[in-house]
Amino acid sequence: MATFTVPTKETVSAANQAIFANLEKGLGFVPNLYATLAHNETALGDFLNAGQRKSTLTGKEKEVINLVVSEVNGCGYCKAAHTAIGKNNGFNDDQILEIRGGSAVFNAKYDALAKFVRSASINRSKPAAVTTDALLAAGYTAGSVVDIALLIGEITVTNYLHGITQVAIDFPAAPELAEATA
Repeated sequence: MATFTVPTKETVSAANQAIFANLEKGLGFVPNLYATLAHNETALGDFLNAGQRKSTLTGKEKEVINLVVSEVNGCGYCKAAHTAIGKNNGFNDDQILEIRGGSAVFNAKYDALAKFVRSASINRSKPAAVTTDALLAAGYTAGSVVDIALLIGEITVTNYLHGITQVAIDFPAAPELAEATA
């Protein structure tokens, strides 16, 4: 299998160096998966800009989507990163594990979202009608569904990029669901 290196600030373009500096300033480091996007001149900036678009979803709702999709896709990097981000957004360890499993009984709205996203992800964009109905009944709108689809796409990109490159995970490892529930 090919080995993919993680670009450093010294090896990327001037535009990507500026983005690295902003990431270091905001996060304290440049996550390896973000750095990997910098193999391409515009991908890192484009990806980060997409993540900053105005959305109908809250930070917690975005993390529900990120955690569910990353679990379905088996992305260790994104599970680790979004476990940390989920904690920063106020979820506790048990809630994060529950969300990764595709439910959130502690919150009815998040539960409908998690079940919809899991169904859409497992069924390759065709969620079960019951999950779509429950999502809409929980208060989500057609506009929310658009935002959910965009975010599923966004996290799928990073899931795939990690799956392809296997760059080192630079976040604390997320426990596997089987370990956590055993």
